Order: sequence, then C-alpha cells, then structure tokens
Amino acid sequence: MASGFGLSGGPSRCFPFWQEVLACYVVNTDADSDSGKHKCRPVLDDYYECLHHKKEAAKVSALQAAYRRREAQTPRDQAPSAGEIRSLGLLDRKAEEVDINAASTIPRYSDNAPKGASTIAEKVGLK
Repeated sequence: MASGFGLSGGPSRCFPFWQEVLACYVVNTDADSDSGKHKCRPVLDDYYECLHHKKEAAKVSALQAAYRRREAQTPRDQAPSAGEIRSLGLLDRKAEEVDINAASTIPRYSDNAPKGASTIAEKVGLK
C-alpha cells in the first residue's frame, strides 16, 4: 500500500486518496464485523485510479480512436495530390539535376571573413 512518501521526499500523489480509504474503513467497519466495507468501494476505486490511471488511459485511447476515425472520414482541405507533387519535379529528378553539393553548403571561414582580410589558407599557400 501507499507509504506516504513520494519520489521527492514529500507526500506521494496518491497518499490523500489512501487516507480517504482508511478513514472510510475506520468509520464503516468495527472489530467484530467488516460488513460496511462495500460503502468504501467508490473511494477505493478513486485510489486505484490514482495509482494505475486505467480509466484515464481508456478515455485517451477512445478519444484518439475517434479522432483518427474522423480524420479518415474528412479529407484534408487543399491537400496536394500525388500528381501535383510529382509535377513540382521533386520526386522524379536525378541527383545531377538537383545539383546539391554538400561541400558548397558547408560554410567556410573565408565566407565569413571581412573583405580584404587574408585567410590562413592564403598565408600558408594552399589557396
């Protein structure tokens, strides 16, 4: 059962629910009979929900399923078709036609150097 201590040292998130369960048992049962335990069932369900989040998980999955069904039924507004995407030329082009050179996309020091300043490569004689 709940110890009352959380991960950060304070009371755990479900400890108040556990205190309600214990209070209900103390009020509705006695040493001779525990026939009043059935009155504590709603409080105990709240405590179990705090521990395991089963009702919350079921509600979230039902909402997600309903959202996915709704998205599947309703087409997107102004969504491009596959033919429109191909007409842009992005899918059918070869790498040579696109002409993406990785070396040209990486900036060099000389790209950012002030005008007229000599670079280290020029001083060494590499350029």
